[in-house]
Amino acid sequence: MTGRLVRLGEMPVWSAAFQPLELRRDARSTRRTGADRYRLALLLEGEAFITCGRRETRLRAGDFYCDDGLRPHEIRTGPVRAVGVVVPEALLPLPRDSAHRVLGHRIPGRDRVAPLLARFLTQIMEHTGAYRPADGPRLGTVLSSLVAALLARAAEPDPCPPLGPRAPLTPLIMAFIQQRLDDPELTPQSIAAAHGISLSYLHRLFEDESETVAAFVRRRRLERARFDLADPAQAATPVHAVAARWGFTRATDFARAFRAAYGLAPGDFRKYSHGFRGRIAT
Repeated sequence: MTGRLVRLGEMPVWSAAFQPLELRRDARSTRRTGADRYRLALLLEGEAFITCGRRETRLRAGDFYCDDGLRPHEIRTGPVRAVGVVVPEALLPLPRDSAHRVLGHRIPGRDRVAPLLARFLTQIMEHTGAYRPADGPRLGTVLSSLVAALLARAAEPDPCPPLGPRAPLTPLIMAFIQQRLDDPELTPQSIAAAHGISLSYLHRLFEDESETVAAFVRRRRLERARFDLADPAQAATPVHAVAARWGFTRATDFARAFRAAYGLAPGDFRKYSHGFRGRIAT
């Protein structure tokens, strides 16, 4: 086997080439891996078979596979080349149940997010010398968001677009929200008024989505704040200032919402995401 390893903040990214391989992980070895990390691999060349319980999964070049290392499994391959990342659960901006729905399953490489993530991973491994030390946590934040997008799409495929006059308006409202996340006065009432619709109609529009309009606003604000907290260039900015920048007028409300979304207090997340002092290590 030949391979390389780099770290983007707290996330190891690896690439490796294997000769024909047979690997078995029993219950004893999987218990030692811990339950707080997701392992995502992309097969670049060759073919692999992964047996977990009674299910055998066939992977071809371009396919992703995700697991948490907790299930006994067997891997059989020919000559293969792969790249992958290990994402701590605390740094994955995705509900645990969504991620768990795709564990042990093949994720086709044809998905719209998959090629983007594949290019990101391969370019990171091919051009590590081009990055500065402070780039590590920033790239790690981008990578964790791409992984979350891939797993979310795999867990909940896009439904058929709704018919009727409601469909075109929702993307416009979402774009409006994205442009005004820093406005503390951005509320469902102000959003409805800006688009000349009633509050009840706004709520009906979001019935076709996976979350309410208020939840959408909160999630997008938290994602922006999370990105800023992971940015080493903003390490001197107080947490409450980051919260206020993205529309959270009360620091306690921000801290509570952040912990509920990501499992860590904002300050602890900042320390964790700046692990390894932002170094990209080869």
